[in-house]
Amino acid sequence: MTHTPTEGWHSGMDHLDHGPALLDEVEAFLRRFVVFPADAAATATALWAAHTHMMDAFDSTPRLAFLSPEPGSGKTRALEILETLVPNPMLAVNATPAALFRAIADTERKPTVLFDEIDTVFGPKAKDNEELRGLINAGHRRSGVSYRCVGDGSSQTVAAFPSYAAIGLGGLGELPDTVLTRSVIVRMRRRAPHERVEPYRARLNEPQGHALRERLTAWASAVADSVRERFPAMPEGVSDRPADVWEPLLMVADAAGGPWPGKARSACVELVAASADPRRVSLGVRLLADTRAVFRHQGADKLPTQALLGALADLEDAPWAELGGKGLDSRGLSRLLKDYTTAHGEAIKSRTVRMPDGSTPKGYHAADLADAWSRYLPPPDDNPAPAESPPMASQGAGSEGVPVADRSATPALSATQNTPLTWGVSAVADVADLPEAGPVAVESGACWSCGDRFRRFEASDYPDMCTPCATSLRTTA
Repeated sequence: MTHTPTEGWHSGMDHLDHGPALLDEVEAFLRRFVVFPADAAATATALWAAHTHMMDAFDSTPRLAFLSPEPGSGKTRALEILETLVPNPMLAVNATPAALFRAIADTERKPTVLFDEIDTVFGPKAKDNEELRGLINAGHRRSGVSYRCVGDGSSQTVAAFPSYAAIGLGGLGELPDTVLTRSVIVRMRRRAPHERVEPYRARLNEPQGHALRERLTAWASAVADSVRERFPAMPEGVSDRPADVWEPLLMVADAAGGPWPGKARSACVELVAASADPRRVSLGVRLLADTRAVFRHQGADKLPTQALLGALADLEDAPWAELGGKGLDSRGLSRLLKDYTTAHGEAIKSRTVRMPDGSTPKGYHAADLADAWSRYLPPPDDNPAPAESPPMASQGAGSEGVPVADRSATPALSATQNTPLTWGVSAVADVADLPEAGPVAVESGACWSCGDRFRRFEASDYPDMCTPCATSLRTTA
């Protein structure tokens, strides 16, 4: 049986150099009873436990979410071990929002909330719990408060309850997106036959966890001032909300020193990437990704609405064929795309597409979608070679001789990539010249005047004519 050494530690000692060894012992204590899905998860959990002892040093606190698809995956055990390590633990399986508001507002003895079975609060069979969701979200920031009416009858007044508190969560399934984006997510799984852990015995093991808690309190007190002054360097590709979530944990790791700054950043990159489940992007972003895949695969610069819908429906692993029970139609496509804008700030909408046979159906232009693609999607990771003669949109997606993207582009998405708002798009005419964008022309097709095929990489006043015919028309005009 492994025991936690406590010699040489008491609440008043200034052990600045003991951080790495202490965090090693905290992580080892957690691993004795919990099988984590990866080393990164154990590292993050140890850092989270340490950060709860110096909450005043941070501007925000991440939620730690243990989630799994099935029971018996170690979520409750992880929270039980954390209960021995964190200050003022408060188990909140059946706590009401009102009780949590008042407990967290107690600045003299602020609790570390450990909320198990959170799926009963936010799961598919649970009722709306907007009050609790608001509390969890608001308490992510030090400045977060929740406003409630207090008093009786006509004498009620509005009171601001401080909401800033460390919260650990455990549950089946998923959490609301607003909670997930504020969380370090650990996706637990059932222990495999070859994986072994010690049985947890409260009478024996609780005192060991409490001894570690005392040491964490002493170490946190010694380093808190230096932690407040730290602005940790983020790993490449981690920004925005993931950076907010991980900043306190990296600050703890930097204060500890030794191997922990490197371990923490490796864990950050791994868990942020794992939490960016491409299946959880919004339906609009998924549509943008799949429309880009269709346009790029066909080498087309414009597609009639029905051809685009057909190509989307044919994508493997995509929802468009069965969306709403009957599949995505032109009205649904328009409704999803109108929330995004062109490079000129206008809503994306269908417009006339002139076809070689003289027909003019409604459709969508790659030039209109390019700005939204660049803002909401990572740069494409491949550059498919164009067909020798790019198929015209009038042939229809899926018709003989016309390639159709066979798989949804969504699995290639990663919300962790640090993609700038634009990656070189200075004008609509520049889109096709970008190496990342592939050889997609802004204007191409068969000239309606002479019938010759053309490809043009800049916008013109005559998008349906080849350059010689356009020049001739302009001269005679």
